[in-house]
Amino acid sequence: MRIKKGDNVQVLSGNDKGKTGEVLEVIPKEDKIVVKGVNMRKKHVKARRQGEESGIISVECAIPSAKVNVVCPKCGKATKVGYSMENNEKTRICKKCGAKLK
Repeated sequence: MRIKKGDNVQVLSGNDKGKTGEVLEVIPKEDKIVVKGVNMRKKHVKARRQGEESGIISVECAIPSAKVNVVCPKCGKATKVGYSMENNEKTRICKKCGAKLK
């Protein structure tokens, strides 16, 4: 997968189109990612111990990685990820401006 944990991404389609957020989790087997503040669902939580609170909380759910693009830190645009070889190391680059991605 070209998207890594900690990347800043922008959603391209769906209910959350246009939203940006940080990648919290990557699930390569299912080709999905979890983005902070995107695809929020309500979860009913029951108290397990005495003193613990029960209630309804909002949780981020996974979305397909094909629905997002990485936001370049240099140009600030949503872009595809490319690769370049430097000193026998594969580095990720922005396809629009050529800047290195972390």
